[in-house]
Amino acid sequence: LLSFKPKYAPTNVVKAFKGGSARLFFELHPEIKAQKFWGGHLWSPSYFMSTLGDMSKKTVENYIASQRKRWWHSSLV
Repeated sequence: LLSFKPKYAPTNVVKAFKGGSARLFFELHPEIKAQKFWGGHLWSPSYFMSTLGDMSKKTVENYIASQRKRWWHSSLV
């Protein structure tokens, strides 16, 4: 869940997020970047973006939190 001012283009926000997180990840894990499998790229060039519509931010935060719990429990089984 990202929130940003309307003056910023969504495409630029996504590029900054993906670029910054990939740089940080590869700085922390240079051994992974060196593997041929990655090809030096962490993210695919695509993304999905949507607005909250009439849902509250809290509703979406709760949904995301429930998905984390759901994933965590399913990965333990």
